[in-house]
Amino acid sequence: MTIEGGEGAGKTTVIKGLTRYLEQQGYEVVTTREPGGIPIAESIRSIILDPVHTMMDPRTEALLYAAARRQHLIERVLPALESGCIVLCDRFVDSSLAYQGHARGLGMDEVWDINRFAIEGAMPDLTLYMDVDPRLGLQRIHEAKQREINRLDLEGLSFHERVREGYLMLLEKFPERLIKVDANRMIDDVLLQVITETAARIKGFSYLRVK
Repeated sequence: MTIEGGEGAGKTTVIKGLTRYLEQQGYEVVTTREPGGIPIAESIRSIILDPVHTMMDPRTEALLYAAARRQHLIERVLPALESGCIVLCDRFVDSSLAYQGHARGLGMDEVWDINRFAIEGAMPDLTLYMDVDPRLGLQRIHEAKQREINRLDLEGLSFHERVREGYLMLLEKFPERLIKVDANRMIDDVLLQVITETAARIKGFSYLRVK
């Protein structure tokens, strides 16, 4: 299962709350993130998101994300699924389609081809898209004193609006997998919807094992 959304959508907070809920229901849960989650991918993450690297070419960026995704998938995600855990991942391939494919203008089909090679058909059972107004999302980021500002946070409002456009396009393309969550609301209301949507779908997830 993956959680997606633009900057400041509240993904991290939602994942923490959803993890607590699932563990209370008796499930074994592994939480992770992209890019990152394991040492090699975290090293790639530091390169991608370093504010110094503002000159990074969009294709380079897309390839680095795919490389980090591949290593993370085979080293952390697939073993956890095979052991019977629920995996909650902060971002996956949809992020690349929205950010590099649409917002960077590389084309979703082109970015999908890169990632199809990387993931070999591994896709989440459910993706919750945290939909937030880019203005509000950026405001939250700048008000969160403990949050590190990364290279993507420095992009202008128009970039983040294109990211949101990309996600909305994906919602239309994959309605059976993606569910839209209004992340402009108070976090308690957002988390309630996230838990409700997950509970409704969880019995159909792959590789589940109750403690």
